[in-house]
Amino acid sequence: MTLTTSYTTPTLEDRITGALVGAAVGDALGGPVEGYSPEQIVERHGGRVHGIVGPWHGADWRTARPVAPYHKGDGHITDDTLMTHALIRVYEKVRDHLDAYAIADHLVPDLVSRPVWIPELEAETIPLHRIFLAEKWLVARLHYGHVDPREAGTGNIVNCGAAMYMAPVGLVNAANPAGAYTEALEVAAPHQSSYGREAAGVFAAAVAAACVPGATAQSVVEVCLSLAKDGTRAAIEAVAEVAARQPDFESALAPLRAAIAPFDTVGPDYRAPSLAARRPSRLHAIEELPIALGMLLVARGDFRTAVLASVNYGRDCDSIATMAGALAGALRGEDAVPAAWSKPVAEASRLDLHAPARALAAVTREIHARDRARQSAHHTAFEALTR
Repeated sequence: MTLTTSYTTPTLEDRITGALVGAAVGDALGGPVEGYSPEQIVERHGGRVHGIVGPWHGADWRTARPVAPYHKGDGHITDDTLMTHALIRVYEKVRDHLDAYAIADHLVPDLVSRPVWIPELEAETIPLHRIFLAEKWLVARLHYGHVDPREAGTGNIVNCGAAMYMAPVGLVNAANPAGAYTEALEVAAPHQSSYGREAAGVFAAAVAAACVPGATAQSVVEVCLSLAKDGTRAAIEAVAEVAARQPDFESALAPLRAAIAPFDTVGPDYRAPSLAARRPSRLHAIEELPIALGMLLVARGDFRTAVLASVNYGRDCDSIATMAGALAGALRGEDAVPAAWSKPVAEASRLDLHAPARALAAVTREIHARDRARQSAHHTAFEALTR
């Protein structure tokens, strides 16, 4: 596959905008085909998905799956983007690095008391009414259970719920993957444990690594491998090895699924998880992050290819495309995200996709200034100790 598109070196603001708008676009494109196989997607849509499509069940979207009465499709973002924007609002309040207590003190109140427009519900209401069971865990454990935030994630189903909204952590720590990894593990602690929490840390690190000037898809994956632990590292390594041999995303769909299968606990039928699904383990990994990284490699960092590959992979493809979109957007900047996708998504979702990016960029610069002041104070104190 040859990609001829060239890009100028994006600024910090370009990368933050590209990552956040790109994540929302991936989310919206993947939503309507989430949970299905590549073959089912082809049958339903008469071929691969190449952009925004309507609900899987058409006008029956509200009743076809009672457990999820959501209007997925038609450019609507899902809970991935709702949670991402909620986390950005926490950064706006704290204006510094976050910890588990910031999630309890700010994110959870946002979920239960701040009405926003929910595109999939076609209503303005609190995010609690849209987030799914693994995210409602945050409210049950912290708002009602008063569990120590650093331990609240233990016992939840282990999935990509925390990883899917960790892009802001990577962006606040732009070009500092190790710092992003550490902060994301802390931020994810109230929500997830085991490989679900690990994936949150590695995804944040990947976003931070994508912000390094001159970064490539390969360099992002190498950073992930340097930080990831246990099954998450093994899964990324296995998927990356296969992805490197694929000439295009069409040929990559089945081989990448085969590569992740030994690490994925859900099993071959996404709608009917195995009895071992989503339990803590040092041997397993969530599917979404390794596949998103694999698609980034297949696409050689190209946004359109990475997102469409993720969407057509099926299964939890809204989250896969969210992650791939964030990474490709951070690598290439805002100009890499097709306006033919971002504008309709913003309009259909009734969202200003650029406002969260502007807010996070301002906060990121403030935090970096604080970090420099803290480093300077530490250096001065340490020098005094060694005289």
